[in-house]
Amino acid sequence: MSVQLEDYALLSDTHTAALISRYGSIDWLCLPRFDSQAAFSALLGDDRDGHWLLEVPDGEVIERRYIKDTFITETIWESPTGKAKVTDFMPMDVTGDQARQHVVTDLMRIVECLEGEVEIRNVVRLRFDYGASTPYVSCRRVEGTQELRAIAGPNAVYVRGPLLQHDPEKGCHVGQERLQAGDTTRWVLTWTPSYLEHPPLPDHTNALANTREFWQEWIGRFDGQGEYTDAVRRSLLVLRALTHSSTGGIVAAPTTSLPEEFGGVRNWDYRYTWLRDSAMVIEVLVENGFERRALAWRDWLLRAIAGDPDQLRIMYGLSGERHLPEFELEHLPGYENSAPVRIGNGAADQYQADVVGEVMVALERLRQAGVGDGEISWTLQKAILGFQESRFHDKDQGIWEMRDEAHHFTHGRAMMWAAFDRGIQAVERHGYDGPVERWRELRETLREEILTHGFDEQLNSFTQTYDNNEVDASLLQLAQIRFVDYDDPRMLGTVERIEQQLLDREGFVHRYRTQSGTDGLAGDEYPFLLCTFWLIEQYAHSGRLDDAREMMERALAVQSDLGLLAEEYSTGHRRLAGNYPQAFSHLGLIRAAYAINHPHKVQG
Repeated sequence: MSVQLEDYALLSDTHTAALISRYGSIDWLCLPRFDSQAAFSALLGDDRDGHWLLEVPDGEVIERRYIKDTFITETIWESPTGKAKVTDFMPMDVTGDQARQHVVTDLMRIVECLEGEVEIRNVVRLRFDYGASTPYVSCRRVEGTQELRAIAGPNAVYVRGPLLQHDPEKGCHVGQERLQAGDTTRWVLTWTPSYLEHPPLPDHTNALANTREFWQEWIGRFDGQGEYTDAVRRSLLVLRALTHSSTGGIVAAPTTSLPEEFGGVRNWDYRYTWLRDSAMVIEVLVENGFERRALAWRDWLLRAIAGDPDQLRIMYGLSGERHLPEFELEHLPGYENSAPVRIGNGAADQYQADVVGEVMVALERLRQAGVGDGEISWTLQKAILGFQESRFHDKDQGIWEMRDEAHHFTHGRAMMWAAFDRGIQAVERHGYDGPVERWRELRETLREEILTHGFDEQLNSFTQTYDNNEVDASLLQLAQIRFVDYDDPRMLGTVERIEQQLLDREGFVHRYRTQSGTDGLAGDEYPFLLCTFWLIEQYAHSGRLDDAREMMERALAVQSDLGLLAEEYSTGHRRLAGNYPQAFSHLGLIRAAYAINHPHKVQG
């Protein structure tokens, strides 16, 4: 069985991320960006596909934690002869040279013997191109330090530290170090383009302190009080860790193809910037005082869409790339043998009717926070409302990116309503210009249409699509965008059906019934954590505060010991599932906590 997702810690330098297991193995690392090819891919295969193990061979892990409010892990190993602490992190701007961050990525591993004597085993197996490419490795001494240099194609990785020897039989480099109490040693992995000259040895004297200061200073802006504060702080940090500092793009998750069903085919690449996901992230960042990071995303949005608002896409690459072709890596068996392993995402070519609404809701939230639009920003917003009008009658694939026939999804039509509504608010409340009468007409047309075709009077429930009477957890957003009130009888009727059809025995919420056949995919999936948090929010704002708290405690109980959440939770396996950690889940947690702490104050 694969290492459980909850046993992985996230390391991030806000350009890329690594997953390191409780047992000391870095099993996933894409270099130099979140969406680059992986140099360590054991997460989706085995050790032969690349990993970096640092362990006490005869010891066991007795404690693991993040240094408070950071992504620096401290792991305590205990053996029959002693005790050691391993500190792992990705340094933040260790040289003060911002330009260096664009061409160099570092990862540090520091070992300190705390008591007695310990043996440290180090195994480095670099495999570029998601494990398919074995690099040429050379070894030399630089300024008194051993350096491994691994090159394959455009990538060069340097590993500096105590001696590592080549094991030709296993195709890796191995080292053994014996430390006495008080001894400290470290290894530094550095990536740089292979065509550049040998990078200078960085001065990592203050790397740990600088990295701690970066994370703690950023989250220090958050002064939230009330229940669940620690979980909210960690979730905000996760959202920052998944935001690319140079471009402002926010990845949905730092991983690809972690399955929605163990052994199944619902495996997708989430290392891109969805307009929907990132817009929702922006809403919670603004609500919690992080307007500067929200502005960085708005600038990213302007660059990504600039010149082609009439060809709006639902997702882009981290720098705004438009083409994200999907293909499969046949040499990797997948996590828990869940094939295929996919790179790229074919959903990028879909039309999803809700996307403009998500963006407009987020930008209106920025305006409410006192951050006005420049001329370019507002011109862009008018243009994407024009795009939405041009596709006013088109069916779409829905928020969950169905890979079957298109439909008029009730949620998508309601988000179109929200898009025109926020455009109208920009004119009426903030003094912007625009064809407001036309927008009012379209908004009212949508409202009448949704109540006629997207609501079943006999069931007293909104429906997933206009042509079926299934229920969908995305309908919980109708109250969030104020299409209806949280305590509207139609909303309460919808909640009742969601409880009947989508709530599992353990109290977690599915997105929709996969048995209905609307998604065009084989297999099933586990409850979706964002949807569980949406139901908590609904409970809190509709007078069911005790139910909200009970469900919140249940959801928080499935976090990893480090406070991380995946996309889904399998109540049958009692394991996290899906891509990890997931921005959707963490932003849902933040919203749910806010709703419980402020049940009479609706966000947005």
